[in-house]
Amino acid sequence: MAEPAEPAAETFDVLIVGAGLSGIGAAWHLQQRCASRSWAIVEARDAIGGTWDLFRYPGVRSDSDMYTLGYAFRPWTEGKAIADGPSILRYIRATADEAGITPRIRFGHRVAAAQWSSAEACWNVQLERRGAEGAAATTVTMRARWLYLCAGYYSYARGHRPAFEGEADYRGRIVHPQFWPADLDHADRWVVVVGSGATAVTLVPEMARTARHVTMLQRSPTYMVSMPTDDRIARTLARRLPARAAYALARWKNVLLGRFFYLLARRRPQGFRRRVVGLAAAQLPEGYDVARHFTPRYDPWDQRLCLVADGDLFRRIREGRASVVTDTIERFTERGLRLASGTELRADIVVLATGLELNVLADIALSVDGRALDPARSMAYKGMMLADVPNLVMTFGYTNASWTLKADLTAAYTCRLLNHMARHGHRIAVPRGDPTVAPAPFLDFSSGYVQRARDRPPRPGARPPLRGPQRYP
Repeated sequence: MAEPAEPAAETFDVLIVGAGLSGIGAAWHLQQRCASRSWAIVEARDAIGGTWDLFRYPGVRSDSDMYTLGYAFRPWTEGKAIADGPSILRYIRATADEAGITPRIRFGHRVAAAQWSSAEACWNVQLERRGAEGAAATTVTMRARWLYLCAGYYSYARGHRPAFEGEADYRGRIVHPQFWPADLDHADRWVVVVGSGATAVTLVPEMARTARHVTMLQRSPTYMVSMPTDDRIARTLARRLPARAAYALARWKNVLLGRFFYLLARRRPQGFRRRVVGLAAAQLPEGYDVARHFTPRYDPWDQRLCLVADGDLFRRIREGRASVVTDTIERFTERGLRLASGTELRADIVVLATGLELNVLADIALSVDGRALDPARSMAYKGMMLADVPNLVMTFGYTNASWTLKADLTAAYTCRLLNHMARHGHRIAVPRGDPTVAPAPFLDFSSGYVQRARDRPPRPGARPPLRGPQRYP
């Protein structure tokens, strides 16, 4: 008896990978600007939202204002410009529901591999489809003329988690913010948060509301800038203008202000440093050791600046509910942490806000006409495609501005390209590399998560168009 034929693989013009902020935005643009193109979204998890559904730690919020983190096509209408995670998640889900995108998402589908065939002008995509509870995953194949990667830049499966001597001796609880336990009660507990990046700066003041005391333990200081969560100018515009006009003006106001302060920081680093450190000192108790705890050793924007929403971290320090210690961990003890200085910090809970683990191209095994693609040997084109790789788009946001600003531009460019190809009868688009162009650093940042992965991602070229500008205007 003949074996039954396998069902034909579903074929789409565009297959979007990821149903987070970028993926939902990409789908909206395709639906509006390329109405004749077929598309679907595959999402490894069971929910829309990406980062904003994954992270559940106390106080999780964005450090970009929602007039720039929000989509260009859908005004942000909630009260606070610096929004908490649940508000951002509601916004993304509402966008998907209102546009009819949600029914076209295949949840529980993780892309494992994709092979490009020039003869077929198509990607053959292998996905692991999660089975029902207790059932094994199955492998399914889809075909896509274009592969559109919107899965972010870090691993959802693992965070950066250094091991410390003596962890087995510790009688408290160790948690990582990326995998926050739903049953963790920190009320009236002694807490140490290890790290001084955006996550730690959010966690410390929020946990300090009910904890006995929270200590932020940092190896070195970070630039911290206090900013109100309410944008009064945007509110005034919203009262006096139609919603879309008010949103567009608020968006451009924040884009240009952000750009101005970034350029000021890079061109006059010493003056900018003095100003930022001085503003922090003005919000801390008299006599506080600002030089040790709030004066970084690097120039502004060598790493991202941390946003202190409404000055909440400084307020908790003034109240005595939080403190900052600048030191390194020697080992865990039964009751906490012993530091290199000999000091011992008491801790019922230790939160390792030690950073992200970057992945590359969503950890998908890619090949082109039978040749495995090594991202580290590939050169990026405009920060959104790969040289000599056909029909592939990747979304990667700005380092010095909101992620969504670049995601929106990438989606609009992709739609223009698809429409151009349709008008001229083209099936394949390949950005070509230039051997005379030297590669530039993946990200010009000294942050740990960037340095740990510096040899893995595609590299931009040293000049346009292989180098994508970090300037939204």
